[in-house]
Amino acid sequence: MATGSAEAGQAGAGGGMIDRTLGHISALNAAVASLIIVSMTVLICLDIASRNLFSVPINGVADYVSYAIVACVYLQLGLTIRNDRLVRATFLSDRLEAARPGAMLVLQTVFSVSAIIVMILAVRYLWDDFISAWVDGEFLGSAATFRLPTWPFKLVVGIASTFALIELVADLFRRYRAWADGGLAGRAVTLVIALALVAGGYVAFQAMAAAGLDRMSIGIAALVALLVLIGLGMPIVFALLITSFIGIWLIRDNMVVAVNSVGISASAAVRSSGFGVIPLFVLMGLLLDKAGVGRDAFQVMAVLVRRITGGLGVATVGANAIFASITGSSIASATVFSRIAVPPMMDSGYTKKFSLGIVAGSSVLGMLIPPSLLMIIYGLLAEVSIGDMFIAGIIPGLLLAGCFALLIVGLARFRPGYAGRPRDEFRPDDLSFGGMARGLAPVIFVVAVVMGGIYGGIFSPTEAGAAGALGALVVSLARRSLSWNDLRQLVLETGAITAGLLFLMIAASVYGRMLSMSTIPMQTAGLISGMDLTLIGFVMLYVLIVVVLGMILDSVSIMLIMLPIALPVVNALGGDPVWFGIITVIAIEIGLLTPPFGLSIYVVKASLPEGFATLGEIFAAAAPFVVIMALVTMALILVPWLTTALI
Repeated sequence: MATGSAEAGQAGAGGGMIDRTLGHISALNAAVASLIIVSMTVLICLDIASRNLFSVPINGVADYVSYAIVACVYLQLGLTIRNDRLVRATFLSDRLEAARPGAMLVLQTVFSVSAIIVMILAVRYLWDDFISAWVDGEFLGSAATFRLPTWPFKLVVGIASTFALIELVADLFRRYRAWADGGLAGRAVTLVIALALVAGGYVAFQAMAAAGLDRMSIGIAALVALLVLIGLGMPIVFALLITSFIGIWLIRDNMVVAVNSVGISASAAVRSSGFGVIPLFVLMGLLLDKAGVGRDAFQVMAVLVRRITGGLGVATVGANAIFASITGSSIASATVFSRIAVPPMMDSGYTKKFSLGIVAGSSVLGMLIPPSLLMIIYGLLAEVSIGDMFIAGIIPGLLLAGCFALLIVGLARFRPGYAGRPRDEFRPDDLSFGGMARGLAPVIFVVAVVMGGIYGGIFSPTEAGAAGALGALVVSLARRSLSWNDLRQLVLETGAITAGLLFLMIAASVYGRMLSMSTIPMQTAGLISGMDLTLIGFVMLYVLIVVVLGMILDSVSIMLIMLPIALPVVNALGGDPVWFGIITVIAIEIGLLTPPFGLSIYVVKASLPEGFATLGEIFAAAAPFVVIMALVTMALILVPWLTTALI
């Protein structure tokens, strides 16, 4: 994944003067978004200190965060589009592009034109929202406390979304410019065919709307179309927006309702201080990664378990668990431990296959052991307590880590042909108690700040993210591992990750509206009741579907697609939404290790030297850990107490 500075450089590279200027504007907007994230962190920390030390809260902080987070999304969106960082599934589109580049360009043109049309509708609504706020003098707060006008935020959103729309158009032009083999005539024919397909689609949808189709049938067709578009390589966020827009249009036989649904979600879906938790926890994780906390955790664990057969493998699992407790990202874990754990294990007699399997398998702990970014997103979507989600993940996370450790010890002892003959000769530089204490001190400090603050009632999960980010900055500065340039890159990267996630959630808001109008959740709940399917039976079926989707989609997209359908059913069957959230997280994590998408596997491969291992070898190496995850998931389904005991 490119850093922020690399992206800024890319933004202005290549193309004509207009394109380069647009790139510089998008890079500048992204920098402003990053500064807003920093301002959110500072304001929240000042409010925590002022409230707890002097009993004087700073008025308007939550309101500022709720509007600033929307501005961050659109300010970063243009550069995200330019650098092709919108999440998409490429397992089919890459093959089609290699075999039939002209046909793929037609498909990409249809995708781009459709995305541009939907984005135009959103941008128009955002400008109308600004004009309304300006004319009406809309403000937050009250005259007795504070007055915060909303029009500056909405003006920024309007301008930034316009540039994001221009980037979509420019991206289409860049694709045509890059197709050198087609020639001018070939490009013209391709464009005409694509525009004809879009126009034909519009006519067909109007005819379908007039036909008065059944709501349930439209909803199911929209779901099928969504999966087809994703499989063909359309960015998932636009696949959600387009299919949901068309679905609402057909269900209500009213295009205006569909336009308003897109506009309302574009302006207000993530306008809540609760969504500020995402950039703050992302920033905390990136800072701690830069500080080398993962490396230190690995060295400490290597010392503690050095006398156990397969000790370095167990140390990798333990270090992943420690690293997960402060970063909350499986991808970060896969990146870090591919670099720091695989070479020592192989030097100590582990086979390459065993070493890769340990790193890939244990990386999934990042999303299960709190605090977890995926738990945060689930909490926001399901409207359950993020603090409860964090507590509920403790026992399952430790159980999974323990099972992984037992698997490693068992394979090392009884399957030397698979595992090799581990000698565990790795020796850190400092084996003293003081050295281990210094290695674990940052972890203890940040966990105490974040989790202690939440469970002690000192601050909310959003405020915990800001406090954790500040604590991570203190750790990085104390270790002298962070330069000003590094900090700039990390803040820009935080903005890029945040924009991708929250823009997906904006699209998911429209998707949720479409599903509600289609009555799919209600009809599904009724169908389940008629089948006499128990809660356990439904959840097992749900897990199977999620694992299959995990083979082609990323974690957040699966959650956004499945939860609006499954949650009403679970609630109707009397299931605990927190328990269901933990089941969802671990089921999604299984998908990170299964082909053909298996994002953690791709990250492990990208983090290793070129040609070190093939994707097939890493997928095969992770298979035993997938089996363990499936067994643990079954245990959590059958014994809900393992999830809810600490709540």
